[in-house]
Amino acid sequence: MDKVTATHMFESLASGIRLDIVRLLVRYGHDGRVAGEIAETLELPRTNLSFHLKTLTQAGLLTVTQEGRYQRYRVNLDAMQELVTYLTENCCAADSDSCALPAALDCAGDTEATAARPVAGRHVR
Repeated sequence: MDKVTATHMFESLASGIRLDIVRLLVRYGHDGRVAGEIAETLELPRTNLSFHLKTLTQAGLLTVTQEGRYQRYRVNLDAMQELVTYLTENCCAADSDSCALPAALDCAGDTEATAARPVAGRHVR
């Protein structure tokens, strides 16, 4: 992932409503929800919701599938993981002893991966 893509994703999340939409859709995983269900759950006007869904879809955080006359939205878990990876790719490279990120991020616990991570155009050894 590049900086422009990451910035675009973060900009799309810089709204309480859009953050609520993503958090809701994360709960439903691959099943997703149709727009009407999202609007009902979050108590949003459907006209307002469509703007937010379009913004999140254009940023790559949601996918949309046409199902008859409905559109089903799903969170793009791969894109979200890429964003987390982008944020943590140089995790604790300067001081792995003080790393406080969860082990689930595979940060500082994998010495080979940490040693090979580039920092400012060079490899950390």
